[in-house]
Amino acid sequence: MEDRRRSKRLELTGEILIKELGTSAVESCDIHISDCSSAGIGFTTDKQLTIGDIYEANLTIWTRETLPVFIQIVRADKLEDTFRYGGSFIGMPEDVKKRIDVYELVEDEKAKLAGDN
Repeated sequence: MEDRRRSKRLELTGEILIKELGTSAVESCDIHISDCSSAGIGFTTDKQLTIGDIYEANLTIWTRETLPVFIQIVRADKLEDTFRYGGSFIGMPEDVKKRIDVYELVEDEKAKLAGDN
């Protein structure tokens, strides 16, 4: 099947911050990011999230730099013991988009070099 995505998808690590409205309590849980582009993100976690809600997340890129982002959940699937989500970035600053684009370029070059050996 042909991949018709507008952007290459990247694998990253990160955490999502869950805040209940009206409280200052924050729950942090790890997420496994299976794909990421400057437009959105796909990830799995053991926490149930709500479609349409906006969450704060921290993405860790290859430089071990953490990028703070806001994600609106647009789709969800229940797996055996975890949940898979798709989300769109909300109000992402241009410098953060550029960092993701640079990460994509670095990963492309690493893949090309690995293919040449």
